[in-house]
Amino acid sequence: MTMGRPALFTDHYELTMVSAALKDGTADRQSVFEVFARRLPPGRRYGVVAGTGRLIDLLREFRFTDDELGYLRDRGIVDATTAEWLAGFRFQGDIEGYAEGELFFPGSPILTVSGTFAECVLLETLVLSVLNHDSAIAAAAARMVTAARGRGMIEMGSRRAHEEAAVAATRAAYLAGFSSTSNLAAGMRYGIPTAGTAAHAFTLLHDSEANAFASQVATLGKNTTLLVDTYDIAEGIRTAIAVAGPELRAIRIDSGDLSVLAQHSRELLDSLGATETKIIVSGDLDEYSIAALAAEPVDIYGAGTSVVTGSGAPTAGLVYKLVEVDGRPVVKRSEHKATVGGRKIAVRRHKPTGTATEEIVVSQGTPEPRTGDRLLQRPFVAAGEPVDLPSLTESREHLRQGLISIPWEGLKLSAGDPAVPVTVVPAR
Repeated sequence: MTMGRPALFTDHYELTMVSAALKDGTADRQSVFEVFARRLPPGRRYGVVAGTGRLIDLLREFRFTDDELGYLRDRGIVDATTAEWLAGFRFQGDIEGYAEGELFFPGSPILTVSGTFAECVLLETLVLSVLNHDSAIAAAAARMVTAARGRGMIEMGSRRAHEEAAVAATRAAYLAGFSSTSNLAAGMRYGIPTAGTAAHAFTLLHDSEANAFASQVATLGKNTTLLVDTYDIAEGIRTAIAVAGPELRAIRIDSGDLSVLAQHSRELLDSLGATETKIIVSGDLDEYSIAALAAEPVDIYGAGTSVVTGSGAPTAGLVYKLVEVDGRPVVKRSEHKATVGGRKIAVRRHKPTGTATEEIVVSQGTPEPRTGDRLLQRPFVAAGEPVDLPSLTESREHLRQGLISIPWEGLKLSAGDPAVPVTVVPAR
């Protein structure tokens, strides 16, 4: 399902270029734009491609309504010729790129958009807004999943994001390996498992903690999670087991020194016979605090703010650049922002063991094939029509396999070089 029609989702300067190109006759020149990152966010060793499925869904509905065209004309943003062109706009070009869930590194051409200049340049804001957001969330979430070492992860950051960004963030976190979400809209749209428990307000509503727990168990059964840190955690655990019995599914702790509290809670639960009751911890967790809890008896982590904000890197730093016009490479020579011209083909090379060793990107050509090479680009849109895309579940598995393939140093949370070096071979 889509996240709604991308109403007038373009920038003023894009329409300026379209208007001028229509007037001077360059609008129909065959052009190639590429999306790539010049560098990774500080401290990161890989990026994650996410949002491609959302982008293609949104592209299907990328249209200009009469109201939007009226707004553009009335304010002199476009002239009559451009308004007429926009009224009939349908993307008729091609899009290919790295599969959703693929890892990327500086210089990786993760998306290639080709067609006329006007139709391709019009998509820049839509493409970058989706991919920059979702890729940032997925990369942060993947680091958290790695830090969790196979333990469950619940995404619970909806209250820390724009209402639609929260749904997109949930999708990206699930792609990265989170096991469930508290966001019901994301569950409905994308089939993501949902999970949740009562908040402190529910306990405070009742005359006693025992009454609150009894009400929740009476409604949901013992296969629920009781929040035990509204007052005293140890007493809360005793009350939870007294009310629900040792078959209670889980308790959640949302504050305090989680390392110490997890240890004490496990000991107390075991002493009460609740040896199978799981411990869920939450409260401003990020990849570093999750890693710090690796040795503690935590079963599931709940992460919110750090997930939906990219854990300090809210954008993936992707750019959308023109690299080819009518088959001729074009380059930008600005200091620190130079580009490599020409449409590119990328392969990732691997050892016989499956470990990735390097990425080779060739402009206006194809890398010389070697054993262990894997072609990274695949079609998404052909002549304006979307092709069959992998499911979210398949993309999730693609990322899991990708993280297995990079050298183990690439999974470290400390700053370091990109996990896989990229060599870009310019057009001859």
